[in-house]
Amino acid sequence: MTTGPAADGMPGMLAATAVTGALAELRTRFAGERGGDLATYIPELGRAERHSFGLALVSMDGHLYSVGEARTPFTVQSVSKPFVYALALSLLGLDEVTRWVGAEPSGEAFNAISVERGTGRPANAMVNAGAIVTSALIPDAPGQPAFERIHGCLNRFAGRRLEIDEEVYASEVANGDRNRALAYLIRSAGSLPVDPVAAVDTYFRQCSVRVTAVDLAVMAATLAHGGVNPVTGRRVVGDRVAAQVLAVMATCGMYEGSGEWLLRVGLPAKSGVSGGLIAAGPARFGLASYSPPLDASGTSVRGRAAFAALSERLGLHLMLNPALPGSTVTLIHTGTGGGADGRPDARETAVVAAQGSLDFAAAERVLYALDESTAEGAPAVVLDLERVTGADTVARAMLGQGLVLMARAGRRAALADPGGHLAPQDGPDDRLPRFATREEAVEWCVRRTADEH
Repeated sequence: MTTGPAADGMPGMLAATAVTGALAELRTRFAGERGGDLATYIPELGRAERHSFGLALVSMDGHLYSVGEARTPFTVQSVSKPFVYALALSLLGLDEVTRWVGAEPSGEAFNAISVERGTGRPANAMVNAGAIVTSALIPDAPGQPAFERIHGCLNRFAGRRLEIDEEVYASEVANGDRNRALAYLIRSAGSLPVDPVAAVDTYFRQCSVRVTAVDLAVMAATLAHGGVNPVTGRRVVGDRVAAQVLAVMATCGMYEGSGEWLLRVGLPAKSGVSGGLIAAGPARFGLASYSPPLDASGTSVRGRAAFAALSERLGLHLMLNPALPGSTVTLIHTGTGGGADGRPDARETAVVAAQGSLDFAAAERVLYALDESTAEGAPAVVLDLERVTGADTVARAMLGQGLVLMARAGRRAALADPGGHLAPQDGPDDRLPRFATREEAVEWCVRRTADEH
């Protein structure tokens, strides 16, 4: 398993247990699923290991959690489409891009002849026809060829340089007649701005970029983070462009199953025939999976099942709590010094304060802050929920589990929770000291630490 802080000691243990544990349970639950077929119409993809199954999640703070074959490389295929669409929107603007590519669900398969009558304009940028046109819209200049722009964009989304799988590219070229036919059909209607051969070659190269589930989770998190890569901290696209891409992913990203997906899973998503699948929780997380066996729509069987179960378990549906105010979590202070008489003082007590409404994403940040307080060496910590306005069932369970783990590890903790958001049945029992104010909780920690000294 992988997480942001170290996973072999107390730092990182709380967040890893809650988030990585949930991913590991899903992997165990669905790893035995034998349904689905490999994408043998691209022969190189037919060589994939059927058993491979990896899951990865990246938070808005850049914390990474992963299990299974999350670092196994595979080609990005159609999961590249939202990111190249983002590049086109950034370079040309929404009005110009929609002159050439629509934004309506096609209700058809990824490789369908999905074009507008009379104009030849593809229905959207997530189907192959629309993706070919989108790639063709990227300006091609002597100093910066179109594919170099695309490759650079994908690199920035992933936060690292991604390689090209030349074997898969060659396999795409040798077996891509349907995509060529789509390009010529669109060109015949006047809706392809470049030569069809060049357009399809760029698209094949784009699909042959090699990634991992971890890369895809970072890329999805970048869209969810308003276009800023949460790992590198660098802006990749503007926040408006990120929102536009997520909107098209929500309505069109899962092809003929997009409506059913949004209804049941409730997250903007995109699948690929190599087994990759991404989903984005706006302002919350990026999620990715890798598992090669596909269903009839070209979506990873295990990935689809895992995302649906995770959304249900953690309450991730986009429409579930659309009006909840944002939450803020801070590690307010820790210290290592003693008082004037050498006795411990309040500076040796860490305080983790939360405010607003707590859900899965906010609870992850609280647990991460508790992990950080341990890394700072403070002998005691206060979890301050005075300014919390509400907490859903998932958040309460995660925080309760975290406090239990801290107690088992011998860490002194106290809770300031005048609103009673974290009840004993949520995890910690009545032995956890509870106070009406942060000051009272800190004073209790100071006294207990002083008594030990």
